[in-house]
Amino acid sequence: MARLLIDGNLPMEDAGQSTFELEGWIDTAPFEDLVGLRIESAAQGRAVLSVPFRVKLAQGGGLMHGGALTTLADTAVAMAIKSLLPPGSRFATTELSMTFLAPVHAGEVRAIAEVRGPEGRTFYGEAILLDEQESEVARFRSVFRVARGQGFEE
Repeated sequence: MARLLIDGNLPMEDAGQSTFELEGWIDTAPFEDLVGLRIESAAQGRAVLSVPFRVKLAQGGGLMHGGALTTLADTAVAMAIKSLLPPGSRFATTELSMTFLAPVHAGEVRAIAEVRGPEGRTFYGEAILLDEQESEVARFRSVFRVARGQGFEE
């Protein structure tokens, strides 16, 4: 579970600031926890995450919202990258694309992610999203960059 901190001391709610750190290494961020993502595995540049369909994750037509699916895929790639980096490394998504192939209206969706890199400070990630019947519902590609000053060459 995430613990919000400012300057490593005061809880964020008390300090009125927006910085935070996560307890544990392969852990979820507050937003991903809100969405309900589950980390099934993350090791050696690969990760599997899942999320159950819930009405709160649906768009107006009753299908799982594309933003929820994109969150699942993006976070799966991030967990794959975290599995390769030392604890405390900072990185962020700089590009992403999602191709939606089929609607999701029930059940659980699983993201299977894999990364390659680093090339300098850059990692390249891909994920496929599968429904409960193992049908592919989306394909995801992304680029992540490790923050400067962490021992990676440009």
